[in-house]
Amino acid sequence: MGNWTNWLLVIIGVLSVIAELALGVITGFDLALVGGSLAVGGVIGLAARSETIGLISAAVLALAYFLFFRSWLKSKLQVQERASNVDAVVGKTGVVTKRIAPRDCGLVKVGSEEWRAELAQADDSAREMGADVVIVSVEGVTLKVR
Repeated sequence: MGNWTNWLLVIIGVLSVIAELALGVITGFDLALVGGSLAVGGVIGLAARSETIGLISAAVLALAYFLFFRSWLKSKLQVQERASNVDAVVGKTGVVTKRIAPRDCGLVKVGSEEWRAELAQADDSAREMGADVVIVSVEGVTLKVR
């Protein structure tokens, strides 16, 4: 059969990497890395002038990726969702530093920051200085507390 099998491995491998880039990493790099395994296997086969060595090399590299490297790579690609800025205060407890009345804003200290705050429901009773409150939501720069 000649070396056309090795060239086919290289071509399919390169096309797989290009497809991965075009898709925007939808497959989590699997297509690119398997494609790379095929291409490298094809190059090894071309260098050895043996389609059998090329096919075995491609298979061993792809298998090694799936058995050993894939789970490590997936763990590194996981996006950790952490609340930041304003979202980080929702659900936390704060301490009233300036009285909050039903239709009058006050101040609440959350961690080391002081925030403008108002009652989440207008018919709630006032919260006096030193009272603990829970942040229900944030509107602009004002905390809604209960």
